[in-house]
Amino acid sequence: VQLQASGGGLVQAGGSLSLSCTASKRTISNNGLGWFRQAPGKEREFVAGINWRGGSTNYADSVKGRFTISRDNAKDTVYLQMNSLKPDDTAVYYCAVSRSSYASSLPESYTYWGRGTQVTVSS
Repeated sequence: VQLQASGGGLVQAGGSLSLSCTASKRTISNNGLGWFRQAPGKEREFVAGINWRGGSTNYADSVKGRFTISRDNAKDTVYLQMNSLKPDDTAVYYCAVSRSSYASSLPESYTYWGRGTQVTVSS
C-alpha cells in the first residue's frame, strides 16, 4: 500500500484546512484508518481514527469538536477536516492504515504510513 497525503499548508489561527490521503496498489476499505501528527521536538501523536465502515470514530481530546475524520471506501481515501485551527496544531500530519478493521490510538497498531503533509497555523 502506498499512501499519498495532500491538503496541508499555511493558515491563520481560526481558519480551516482539509487533508486527504489516498491509497494505491491495494484497497484499504477493510482497514481502520488514522491520522497522526508530529510537531518539531515532539513525539508522534494520535489525532483521529475511523473504523473500516466509517461508523465509529475516535479523536484526541485536543482536537475533539474541531476536527472531523471521514472516509470514502470507493476511492480508498480518508479525510481530515480541521476547523478552528490553533498554532498548537502546527505539525506534519500523517495518515496511516491499521492492521485491523478498527482504528486504535496507538502508532504500533498501524502498518502503513504516508509521508506526511505540513500544516502550519500562524497566530
